[in-house]
Amino acid sequence: MGQDSDANLKPPWWLKPMNKVMMAVMRVVPIKGPVVLTVPGRSSGEPRSTPITPFEVDGRRYVVGGFPNADWVRNARAAATATVTRGRQREEVRLSEVPAEEARPLLRQFPILVPTGVGFMKNAGLVTGPNPDEFEALAGRCAVFRFDPV
Repeated sequence: MGQDSDANLKPPWWLKPMNKVMMAVMRVVPIKGPVVLTVPGRSSGEPRSTPITPFEVDGRRYVVGGFPNADWVRNARAAATATVTRGRQREEVRLSEVPAEEARPLLRQFPILVPTGVGFMKNAGLVTGPNPDEFEALAGRCAVFRFDPV
């Protein structure tokens, strides 16, 4: 699947309801790995939240947008800052989108550092499995953001 078909790539119908359930569970039971990312909506300015799984490379935290042009990715691109919540802990961060060349080595590490993300990316039709070459090839298609302290 190439970039031309990314405009037609849609998340499964069950993803938004599942995200709401996941965020409710995460408020009560802190789960290792996923956090809730909240950014202002690019049109409404209203807070928009989604569960994400950041990963760390060389002491810096990153997150990969699992769907090209996902709402949260477009909102993150438009936002100056975001809130990351794990349980009751909240942290303000600046999201900086990483250029494709810088994203390549990060994407190679993604299937190792976020194995739960492999199934998601596979179901989305972006990869066939945990092959680092396939993930690296997503550079420029799937956004990679770095979390910087505010």
